[in-house]
Amino acid sequence: MKSSKMTFIVLFACALVFSFSPAFAQEKPNIVLVFMDNFGWGEPGFNGGGIIRGAPTPRLDTLASEGLRLTNFNVESQCTPSRAAIMSGRYAIRTGNGTIPLGGGVYGLVQWEVTMAEMLSDAGYATGMFGKWHLGHTEGRFPTDQGFDEWYGIPNSSDETPWEVLDGYAESGVEGTYIFEGKKGSTPQKVKAYNLEQRALIDHELTQRSIDFMQQQVKNKKPFFLYVPYTQTHYPAIPHPDFAGKTGNGRFADVLAQVDAYNGMLLDAVDELGIRDNTLFIFTADNGPEAIPEGSSTPSVDYFIPGTAGPWRGSLFTGFEGSLRVPFAARWPGKIPAGSVSDEIVHEMDLYPTFARIAGGTVPEDRVIDGVDQTDFLLGKQEKSNREGLIVYMGNDVWGVKWRNWKVNLKEQQNILSETLDYGMPRIYNLYKDPGETQNVLFPETWVPKAALGQLGAHVVSLRTHPPIKAGTKDPYVPGGP
Repeated sequence: MKSSKMTFIVLFACALVFSFSPAFAQEKPNIVLVFMDNFGWGEPGFNGGGIIRGAPTPRLDTLASEGLRLTNFNVESQCTPSRAAIMSGRYAIRTGNGTIPLGGGVYGLVQWEVTMAEMLSDAGYATGMFGKWHLGHTEGRFPTDQGFDEWYGIPNSSDETPWEVLDGYAESGVEGTYIFEGKKGSTPQKVKAYNLEQRALIDHELTQRSIDFMQQQVKNKKPFFLYVPYTQTHYPAIPHPDFAGKTGNGRFADVLAQVDAYNGMLLDAVDELGIRDNTLFIFTADNGPEAIPEGSSTPSVDYFIPGTAGPWRGSLFTGFEGSLRVPFAARWPGKIPAGSVSDEIVHEMDLYPTFARIAGGTVPEDRVIDGVDQTDFLLGKQEKSNREGLIVYMGNDVWGVKWRNWKVNLKEQQNILSETLDYGMPRIYNLYKDPGETQNVLFPETWVPKAALGQLGAHVVSLRTHPPIKAGTKDPYVPGGP
């Protein structure tokens, strides 16, 4: 009798625990993170693009309508820094990846960093990456060295694909670029050359491999983290043969239709596998659009196609909003309220602690994590983001800060090829009234720097207390070491 009573008490206590626990604590959700390459804020239909760019984006628009659309989701201004920030939850300067690596050699994340993939792997997730890495291409720096169970994709960037047809390259001695494949515990191997032909084909491969990965994990009954850093719409934007000429509106429109279709394939796979309600699906990008000075073009096999940031000024490699803001849509049926839209500030670094909480992962406590947990905001439990501002970096230099609806610019650059203007006095913009960042309102708004720059002071102090890892640092890295 005593034993039966104790059994009842235990069962009743368990029932109480499960009835009051958050939904994501009962069953770990799958996480799909799509990370486009140089895809401007104004490209998808849900941000006013789509048809005005030559191709409707019905699948992306539906995704946005079924969940949360953020109009003020921010990233770093260059490719490698953006990828370092989202993987580490830290400003890129802390990890030694403040700039893109132009000279080759050792770069990327040291083994000491705990990536998003490692954190989720430790939480019991299968981790797969299919796409562009750009965080290291030497031994110990590949995705499968940084928490991913498997990877298929490119270590660097798509601008390397035209090399083999350019004059002088064959005699340069510079090694060509390749598509790699690898599994955790082994060295990734070259699969084939990443040339102009493969540049058109690769995103279809990435889509199919992503679907295969999801199918396998559902079969294994294991929660998964699927990271899909597509190669589009980075230069050269060449569509798959199935989409070439499909829109009748030019190459970029064809690529945009392809982007929409491939994301639709991923979403269809989630539905067909019966995991829709337990899958957080996020669509966003690493940087704003590409642009060059007006009236100029690139002497390449594939002419440059400028992207659009919608109403925001600038492009990648600038400190303007067009560089920092990228499209963002998140769907998690029954968790994220459908049809939600917010202009609250969120940074890509915030996904790290947010995923950790949702997945039951652990955020490292022995280093500075700049990301903040946005779970309650994401799930509609609070209207305000847990972030009011951010530091604007260009490379390893601070170019300004964002705070609420205000921008404080210390330096400016029109585009990647233009000169840098270094101001003695900051330029102040009210982004509600001036999304183009053209009207400096330092006077009479002299109070804004006082309110906005406090975060910069705290950030500088943290860099002194926790010195950044130097670019090119080799493993093993020990904090505070020589």
